[in-house]
Amino acid sequence: MALFPSSTRTIPPVAQVPRHIAIIMDGNGRWAKQRMLPRVAGHQRGVEAVRTVVKACRERGVEYLTLFAFSSENWRRPAEEVSFLMQLFMKMLEREVSKLHENNICLKVIGDRSRFDEHLNRTITESEQLTANNNALTLTIAANYGGRWDIMQAVQALVKNTADADSSSFTEAQLEPYLAMSYAPEPDLFIRTGGEQRISNFLMWQLAYTELYFTDTLWPAFDDAALKLAIEFYQSRERRFGRTSEQMQESPAMGEPRPDRNLSGRADQAKK
Repeated sequence: MALFPSSTRTIPPVAQVPRHIAIIMDGNGRWAKQRMLPRVAGHQRGVEAVRTVVKACRERGVEYLTLFAFSSENWRRPAEEVSFLMQLFMKMLEREVSKLHENNICLKVIGDRSRFDEHLNRTITESEQLTANNNALTLTIAANYGGRWDIMQAVQALVKNTADADSSSFTEAQLEPYLAMSYAPEPDLFIRTGGEQRISNFLMWQLAYTELYFTDTLWPAFDDAALKLAIEFYQSRERRFGRTSEQMQESPAMGEPRPDRNLSGRADQAKK
């Protein structure tokens, strides 16, 4: 049974600060190119942006932050860049997990780990185990992840575990516990940096009613102020979940704003 309500079957409560933010961290290579630096320098600077955003989300009361670090399609990149990204991922885990633990942050990694070497898989498992009981923020890293892979592996697991059932009668509720992010609510706010306007096979099931925010800011330059603009955009949206504006006025089903977690100011002009 799913731990959180589905936006297609119920109307979830809406709070002033998004409970779950999901981000495609795009633009590392272009950031480096603009400075006549190698692409790997952009990825290294991108790690600093991760630290900044994790800290900002924790301080604002965001409960879940999901970062798309490496897609199942990124294996198509040059071999030397893929190798560097794997090494960077390993170093980040080794260097950052103790800090995450000290700050009461739970780390989870989702994706197909079958292509990772034994050392990386062991480090991921140990990092998750160390931080498993932390509850200030759940930080999810999507690595070798694809939305279609997620749905397919969930279907396969459902069929395997209900061998005697009639597959033609399966429901969304039956499938959801097998999805990679069954432990988290659906994202309230999706952010993509770098100017592209697509979801690129990221959380395809979970983004059904997520507010989509696109910014030209390249990921290494995405900071606390940029996050604030994204959240202000989210606050400007009327989250109807299939209803009309008139119905919203009659019964908005808004969650109570959480103390000290509201933001104020001008909403950024987001691209649609």
